[in-house]
Amino acid sequence: MPRRTGPRARAAGVRPDPYRVWLSEIMLQQTTVAAVKSYFTAFTERWPTVTAPASARDEDVMAAWAGLGYYARARNLLKCARVVAGDYGGQFPQDHATLLTLPGVGRYTAAAVAAIAFDDPQVVVDGNVERVMARLHDEHTPLPQAKPLLTDYAAALTPPTRPGDYAQAVMDLGATICTPKRPACGLCPRRAPCAAWAAGTMAELPKKAPKKRKPTRHGIAYLARRVDGAWLLERRPDKGLLGGMLGWPGSDWGEDPAEAPPIRAEWRALGEEARHTFTHFHLRLTVKTALVPMERAPDRGDFIEAPDFSPADLPTVMRKAFDLAQGALEQAALGWSA
Repeated sequence: MPRRTGPRARAAGVRPDPYRVWLSEIMLQQTTVAAVKSYFTAFTERWPTVTAPASARDEDVMAAWAGLGYYARARNLLKCARVVAGDYGGQFPQDHATLLTLPGVGRYTAAAVAAIAFDDPQVVVDGNVERVMARLHDEHTPLPQAKPLLTDYAAALTPPTRPGDYAQAVMDLGATICTPKRPACGLCPRRAPCAAWAAGTMAELPKKAPKKRKPTRHGIAYLARRVDGAWLLERRPDKGLLGGMLGWPGSDWGEDPAEAPPIRAEWRALGEEARHTFTHFHLRLTVKTALVPMERAPDRGDFIEAPDFSPADLPTVMRKAFDLAQGALEQAALGWSA
């Protein structure tokens, strides 16, 4: 099997750290290893044990997560770290049933932590494993209907010894050889018993039910910069999309959003929209900018001094709006000073 080089990697003979296993699995939900690696490295350098993020400020953890997406994971990460630190003395529980009670830990994550960190023979099934199982058995039932069946196939192959190594090997097989497009069957160690290889149906599997068309929502993002360079931002409510993240004040997101400027100013709309796709919808943001005087107070949000503001702390959609607006506001500031 190929050597794992991503966040789950471990040296031979070294038992994995449950904290790092858990963190990697949370980060890797619906996200590629390539996207996660730098975030995982930064997180573990800054917060090397589970007690570290547990005692960190929410805004610091959310800022470090910015750009990785699916921000409910970061909120659950904080909740889970605090439960482990407070209720379990900073040690992850070893049994699968207790792991399932932790915030943000579902069946897959609990099974992965139990198997990889504690050698508990749980059945670990992610998208890569589903694809391998569908091809090994030439299973044409479409996903998501096929999930229970593919889990049964995976359970039948899960060994009682070294289940964590086995789980990682199958995930690696799916990630590097049994890939969604153009699988490298010539390199596959499981080619001989693969029913899809025998039938020539590898590229067709796993079957998937047709996706529903994503709706498009519209909104307005207001980017105000004070004449001293400070930016007007607000922290979004803890619940809901981008919950707890720093962002630009804006309107609701819907079919026809109403104007909702956060401060009295001469707002100017840019000619480009900030566009972003979430799991369930496409978003198009009209970006409006304004330069405001020192004495003007906002109706909502707070000004953040320029040295304290980093675009990297923003979620991707907010950073897209910033990238569009930055030049216009810098040009306006030059005109003001002139």
